[in-house]
Amino acid sequence: MDALEAIMTTRAIRRYSDEPVTDDEIATCLAAAQQAPSGGNVQPQQYVVARDQVRRQEIANWYRRAYDRYELTLPDGSAFKDAAAAESWNKTRAASRHLAENIQHAPAIVLFLQPVIPWEPADDLGPLDIGRLDASVYPAVQNFCVAARSLGIGTALTTVIRIYTAEVLDAFEVPRHPDGSVGYEIAACVPMGRPAGKFGVAPRKPAPKVTHWDTFGNRR
Repeated sequence: MDALEAIMTTRAIRRYSDEPVTDDEIATCLAAAQQAPSGGNVQPQQYVVARDQVRRQEIANWYRRAYDRYELTLPDGSAFKDAAAAESWNKTRAASRHLAENIQHAPAIVLFLQPVIPWEPADDLGPLDIGRLDASVYPAVQNFCVAARSLGIGTALTTVIRIYTAEVLDAFEVPRHPDGSVGYEIAACVPMGRPAGKFGVAPRKPAPKVTHWDTFGNRR
């Protein structure tokens, strides 16, 4: 598939068919993830791939509990400026609820982990803001999702399970620091499977509306 087409049609797929995803396909997507940009070539990410039904159900249990709490904080359709925006939001919310109820049926779920480590350097003048460590992890997530799209596999980048980070990491025997604190964060939880619907270009703001040329506010 043409790279630009894959990028433009990679969108959140939250409903999956019964078609399988192979280990080789997952390995291909992980290889693509590893080729993502990484600050200082640190490559901090680790991947936990849940294929076993018991393991997928473990994620699902915590994911659903997290989403149940998160959903209560969301606005309803009346909060949007027009009927079209409300309809779009309600569709997304329904799809998100469907995923929360059915994520265990995805053929694979991949946890993208990043270590909890000291990251911000300092010199004699003070701390140096060189960017967040996850700036070297999320490109890997996107590469993974685009590679999956090129293979006809849908994905959804989710983060709500972070509400129960410690519980999920303990369930997968992810090591803690010697002081007992968690040793990793969950940067993303990505279910993957053949889409029950269709791929397509997601609704986004047009690039010109958020682009400034040479000075902020100068638009073309």
